[in-house]
Amino acid sequence: MKVKAQSKYVRASDRKVRYVAELIKGKPARAAVILLSFLPHYGARLLEKVLKSAIANAKHNYKLADDNLFVSSVMIDRATPYKRFHPRAKGSAFPILKRQSHITIYLEEVTSGAKVPSKGS
Repeated sequence: MKVKAQSKYVRASDRKVRYVAELIKGKPARAAVILLSFLPHYGARLLEKVLKSAIANAKHNYKLADDNLFVSSVMIDRATPYKRFHPRAKGSAFPILKRQSHITIYLEEVTSGAKVPSKGS
């Protein structure tokens, strides 16, 4: 069973968050939370918050034990950016894009006796 948690319109670039998201794919949920808590990146704080929400969803809504959960997939999508303009010489303007992203994390339960799938499979 897949458990989902999502955070939309997060004020972080999708490229920067994807860099951190690659580190937790395929890992057990508890190990991923610990790993994210020690990373210095801003995207790690955002991913940690969504991952904890997914674990809480699995425990509360589906009565799953958090020991058996692993991160099956992490999707970081681009959201519509804020568009701002900075004044430049001779009355012109320079566009500034403040990028946003959508973070979606899917957790799956490991069946008894099976190993957590590796990153390559």
